Amino acid sequence: MKFQKFLRTAFLVLVILLAFSCEKKKYSRIQLSYTISNKQKPLEKDNLKNWHFKDVIIDTISGISLNRAYDSLLIHKRGKEVVVAIIDMAVDVTHKELENHIWVNIDEIPNNTKDDDDNGYIDDVNGWNFLNNKTGENNEFVNYEYTRILKKYNSKFQNKTINEVRSEDSLLFVKYKRALEAHTNRLKYAKEDSTYITNVSKWKSEAEHTVEKFITIEKQTLERLDSLKNIYPKNDKLQTAIHRKSNFIKYGFTDDYIEDYKLKAESRISKLLNTNFDDRKVQGDDSEDINDLEYGTPNFNVNTSLLDHGTKIAGIITNIGLNKEIKIIPLAISAYGDEHDKDISLAIRYAVNNGAKVINMSFYKTFILNKKWVDDAIRYAEKNNVLIINCAGNDDFNLNENQNYPTDQDHNSSVEISDNFLKIGASGVYLDEKLKYSSSNYGKKEVDLFAPGYKVYTTYPNNENGYMGGTSSGAAITSGVAALIYSYYPNLTASQIKHILMDSGLEYTFEVSTPTKEDKNKTTPFNQLSKSGKVLNAYNALIMADSISRN
Repeated sequence: MKFQKFLRTAFLVLVILLAFSCEKKKYSRIQLSYTISNKQKPLEKDNLKNWHFKDVIIDTISGISLNRAYDSLLIHKRGKEVVVAIIDMAVDVTHKELENHIWVNIDEIPNNTKDDDDNGYIDDVNGWNFLNNKTGENNEFVNYEYTRILKKYNSKFQNKTINEVRSEDSLLFVKYKRALEAHTNRLKYAKEDSTYITNVSKWKSEAEHTVEKFITIEKQTLERLDSLKNIYPKNDKLQTAIHRKSNFIKYGFTDDYIEDYKLKAESRISKLLNTNFDDRKVQGDDSEDINDLEYGTPNFNVNTSLLDHGTKIAGIITNIGLNKEIKIIPLAISAYGDEHDKDISLAIRYAVNNGAKVINMSFYKTFILNKKWVDDAIRYAEKNNVLIINCAGNDDFNLNENQNYPTDQDHNSSVEISDNFLKIGASGVYLDEKLKYSSSNYGKKEVDLFAPGYKVYTTYPNNENGYMGGTSSGAAITSGVAALIYSYYPNLTASQIKHILMDSGLEYTFEVSTPTKEDKNKTTPFNQLSKSGKVLNAYNALIMADSISRN
């Protein structure tokens, strides 16, 4: 492999060795203080499923050692049921692999249109959909946060310079100008993207109809196209059409894919970036009033084929509980666009009030309008011993320089507002220069820990399965491991579990790829990409949890 020479000089450094007694056996944390000199075993296609459960010593794969933990540490144990709230898109609660993992509110009588448990949410048997209304409408596309900023402050700041703004409004004006720049750039991209997919659709249709003179559209396979290519080598128009059609097949450009792409591209212009679009019309509430609570429904039977992210996250989290330790509360606040701070805040409070011990928030945005509401909800979760886990985002940004939200950082300082919040980056399969997943954000001030984010096998809507990548996957895996710790060591606090996850990971000091616009070949020691400098390790975390829980 290309990186064999690189690996010979790579050192894996782990924090101090810790031992504990369990089931009359002695277990010690994984200690990697040697130089790797052997080739890592490449993953076969069939072994890609649940690669993230593998162990760095046994399998030479940078997984979380979950199988090792179950095979040794948890083999004779049974944990308590733990509830994880998924604040995300709606979850397909009828999926055969999820239906037995869905939390049930035993204090609520279903479908009687009464708030039996007096929690402010009628018929919330499994959770709440903040995007839905009683007539069955559901928000599928909403504004970006910077679009909302322009909507709110255009009348105050549009076409003004900093010298024309009152001094007390100067910081707000700077935020407005940043939002305007982001909106302008995104709109330019959105128009180009819409033109691109329109042309792709046109080229596909033209290619298919040219080839259709020889092969019907439904029979245009790669094999038949290759055969046709050899029969008419001098027909340039046909050769071009065959080449294009072959590429559409190879890269998965089906009619469904193109239509989905077109819908999102067009909606980005007409809704996500449109300052005249009312993205709260469905709910009918005032998004600027945190006390306006009467909106949403308990209905998750929405377009999960389009809004599929929540279902994917649910599968990753529940799959960590191999002994079925984990239940989930679906809380739908996400659509295409950015989440409303009001929905984030209320969903966190709902999760806390209904017994969740872990809250997974695999979303992020680059601007925030009502940070105080979210900060207050995070503190409320901390007060009630609930851990919140958030993804770092997939822009390949250094978050020391490009902050995103939600965050546990104070706006005006580097001080954390609470000690129950983790921001997770995504790691790759092998111990090489690509250990940081290519698109993962990073940053020693903002990102706490890394976890696997390359092709994680999970549930898809409509009883299907597939792979998912990015920091959303890393956050979900971390949420699952946090739930395991709560399950087997329920006396631990959210703060303790946060630091167990960070301190027990595997620290790698070798250089990884962190390219910038100025330096495409830039590298950084992996342990400088996050506060902990580590990759999540379930085996080590459970050992440390056992030790701390005994003290």
